[in-house]
Amino acid sequence: MSAAATDTGNAAGQAAPSPEAMRRRERLLDRLGARPYSPGLWGWLVPALMAALAAALRFTGIGNPHQLIFDETYYAKDAYALLQAGYELVWPEEADEDFLAGNPQPSQEGAYVVHPPLGKWLIAVGIRLFGTETALGWRFSSAVAGTLGVLLVALIAQRMFRSVFLGGVAGVLTAVEGHHLVMSRVALLDIFLMLCVLGAFGALMADRYQGRRRLAAWAAEQDPNRDAMGPVPWWRPWRLTAGVLLGCAVAVKLSGLAFLAVFGLMVLLWDAQARRLVGVRRWVRAALVRDAVPSAVTVLPLAAAAYAASWSGWFAGSGGWGRTWHLENPAQGLAQLVPGPLRSLWNYHTSAADFHTGLDAGHEYASHPWTWVFMGRPVSMHYQGLSFGEDYEHTGEVCQAESCSSAILDVANPVIWWAGVIALVMVLLLWCGRRDWRWGAILTGFAAGWAVWLAFPERTTFFFYTISFHPFVMLAVTAAAAMVLRAGTAPADAAGRIRSAAEIISARQRNTVLVLCFVLLSVAASVFFWPLWTAELIPYDQWRLRMWMQSWI
Repeated sequence: MSAAATDTGNAAGQAAPSPEAMRRRERLLDRLGARPYSPGLWGWLVPALMAALAAALRFTGIGNPHQLIFDETYYAKDAYALLQAGYELVWPEEADEDFLAGNPQPSQEGAYVVHPPLGKWLIAVGIRLFGTETALGWRFSSAVAGTLGVLLVALIAQRMFRSVFLGGVAGVLTAVEGHHLVMSRVALLDIFLMLCVLGAFGALMADRYQGRRRLAAWAAEQDPNRDAMGPVPWWRPWRLTAGVLLGCAVAVKLSGLAFLAVFGLMVLLWDAQARRLVGVRRWVRAALVRDAVPSAVTVLPLAAAAYAASWSGWFAGSGGWGRTWHLENPAQGLAQLVPGPLRSLWNYHTSAADFHTGLDAGHEYASHPWTWVFMGRPVSMHYQGLSFGEDYEHTGEVCQAESCSSAILDVANPVIWWAGVIALVMVLLLWCGRRDWRWGAILTGFAAGWAVWLAFPERTTFFFYTISFHPFVMLAVTAAAAMVLRAGTAPADAAGRIRSAAEIISARQRNTVLVLCFVLLSVAASVFFWPLWTAELIPYDQWRLRMWMQSWI
């Protein structure tokens, strides 16, 4: 069977496309930006090496400190409770000490929590494997999620820019970047939100290529009896996969709803543009009827099912907070058609939504979303000061200076992060001028993770929320690297002068060196800031040397 027949779903035995149809299909693939890409062995080996680097950085010393830092005191204990009861439980005062000693003792009372269970279930995997006697138990799953995130960034960048080299650049920058590193080494929920969102984005990108190849094959046939609005693609496995992953993102944190909505708009625009490029006259209507409606009736139920599945432990028992609310509040009218447990879950979510939108309590490390792009107030998740001769209990080291510090500061690598801000501005300008889908996709992911918080200016927010759109900052930096690589390599310059082959080769070599220099500078900055990300015991003056802004303290 020919490739075209495979793409259009023709059964074996049907006539193969004519040579002219094949040529039309190739031209359409170029116009649609969907020409196949085969990077070969290096296309898998380089991302795998980046993932191995990421794993080494994330698992090395992950048990330091052996204590529940920052919000680990909630999520790690909730994860343990899920293993015991299937839902979160109330913990007595001073429960952290028993937990760290490997003897957790929660009560049997269901606890009111405001985040869905999936992220805590994932943390529970590590606790089941390694227990609570070691911090590896509650941090294991975060490190795995961070490692997988690096792998996905490398693969997505490689496919997006059709370059193994640029995929490697994206991978190594993500692997060594401190904000990503810290969030991969603590038991918080946001790293799982990032992984689900990134996976969904990658699946949607794969669906884009696959759908456009099928649309090109349809348009190349030039059958006068075909439907002028184009095919109805009911079976889109990559889009269905994205729906499940976005449902999982919401099941980690409700802020995942922003990605579900914004990504939905993004793929609708992709579909409309694809139909316009192949010559469909009423391409907006066709995209709405032939793409949006089938997607809505297939993807959204899958996302809802994935979300509901995360509450299975709460449904299975009767002791979870609010589980029996429907028994005390009989339904009225049409609400009687809704099963009681679902009404109880809806009431739970109404309460949680009120909490999230009304959260305005002050916090020492709270920061406004406008400051995130400048890294104005990173979160200190752990700090311990020691005097000369004191033992650092978590590693057994002794302070050899007048005073020492051990810290975990969720500060990003300044070279990479601030370059990412510049790159995002560049991507925005490029998208305004060229409408390249890649620039729009990067901006979409950034906007979904950042702009949603601008709608709640009074809410207490933190810099570590930015990990949800961190991969799109890395993709923006990679886009900037792609522009650098292409500088001066066109066959002719702006004045129309034809460049020689030697000039083009020289420009490519020079540009590659520039990109590699940036990568090396980024790695050097990560080496410098490594102690701040990993709770390494260092002299106080060395810690102070790394506090580049007063607001970081």
